[in-house]
Amino acid sequence: MKNRLKELREYRGMSQEELAEKSGVSRTTISELETEKKEVTTNITLERIAKALGEKVSNIFFIS
Repeated sequence: MKNRLKELREYRGMSQEELAEKSGVSRTTISELETEKKEVTTNITLERIAKALGEKVSNIFFIS
């Protein structure tokens, strides 16, 4: 799944661990999404990450 997760996370000065804590999503999942190794995840996970970054899901994640 193509995304801007790493770009937006770094723009906000957050580490993967900080985003994991704030979103309630594991650091491993965040890492896999950033490197596009994880292609399938739940809408709830995407929403949690987006909320933690103060963004809309559609501004971070998009289907390739």
